[in-house]
Amino acid sequence: MNKFSIAIHGGAGTLVKGMMTTSKEAAYKASLEASINAGYEILQNGGSAVDAVEKAVTVLEDSPLFNAGKGSVFTADGAHEMDASIMDGSNKEAGAVGLISGIKNPIQLARKVMDNSEHVFLGGDGAMEFAKSQNVKTVDEAYFFDQLRYDQWQEIKDTDSFQLDHSKSKDHKFGTVGAVALDQNGNVAAATSTGGMTNKRFGRIGDSPMIGSGNYANNKTCAVSCTGSGEFFIRGVVAYEVSALIEFKGCTLEEAANEVINKRILEIGGDGGLIAVDSEGNITMPFNTEGMYRAQHISGQETQVAIYK
Repeated sequence: MNKFSIAIHGGAGTLVKGMMTTSKEAAYKASLEASINAGYEILQNGGSAVDAVEKAVTVLEDSPLFNAGKGSVFTADGAHEMDASIMDGSNKEAGAVGLISGIKNPIQLARKVMDNSEHVFLGGDGAMEFAKSQNVKTVDEAYFFDQLRYDQWQEIKDTDSFQLDHSKSKDHKFGTVGAVALDQNGNVAAATSTGGMTNKRFGRIGDSPMIGSGNYANNKTCAVSCTGSGEFFIRGVVAYEVSALIEFKGCTLEEAANEVINKRILEIGGDGGLIAVDSEGNITMPFNTEGMYRAQHISGQETQVAIYK
């Protein structure tokens, strides 16, 4: 049996040990385990990397703990606008959606864009029209209501401030979820999904749905899913940068990811992290913040779940 592996993340940021209750920490770890196990099972049964990352991200979108899908934060208008993307490293096909509302699992809509359209990125009303044509599951606005998220929004509502997920002053978390995988056929894939920023305005879109910035996959090199200060990850073309360092400079996966997260993104003022898997099944998960919700499972090894440094 060929080596296969999967990694997931649920956001990076100021996650200091001791600041979270034991029960909340256990809940986060249980959700991460459920996600990684769902994706790993697909790989173990000979399924594709694309199916595995879509499934893993779907599980995270269904949890209210992460800023994606059900746990998405409130916009300035009191709505929820979500973004997601998915990419298949075997053929570099990709699908992405931005500024969508009422979609239960944005990653599944991104997959439909990749598989059932001639396009890569659909946004707003057009993406919603496409979703309807594909019979993608929609839910009422009440499905996305979470008291914690609502309270966060109320604190800064009617101001020009915005927050990256649940932040208190400098204590912030970049609430993106994502998955990367290598399947038994040697194909890699990546998927990323987010609910954006609390109190965001003007149709702001971060790096998560942007191919090459928040998400990228190429069988020659690696698959990458990012989480961080989106504007900087867009400007740094972070996900592709990791792949390019491997392809054109001969870096290992770990060298490339560390160069981008611990040097290049910091140089332009950004912070966050990423998860990546290469064509050999190696995994790296660097971050330059206090913590990052993350998990990995390489075939023949135990599952690893972690939050802090």
